[in-house]
Amino acid sequence: MQWQKSSFSGIEGGNCLELAHHEGRILLRESETPGDVLALDPAPLQALMRHCGALPDAGRWSWR
Repeated sequence: MQWQKSSFSGIEGGNCLELAHHEGRILLRESETPGDVLALDPAPLQALMRHCGALPDAGRWSWR
């Protein structure tokens, strides 16, 4: 499984939110505690991000 770091993590890469896609779910973890993983269904996560203003257009963000 390949984890992707947040674009906000900066050059040093410490204290990052990392995401991965696995078996139809979105996985989130903090880089300092990689063993603690939150697994989410994509649709509710997209709705939350739209609500927070981080995802203005549902078509811009898709998980495959």
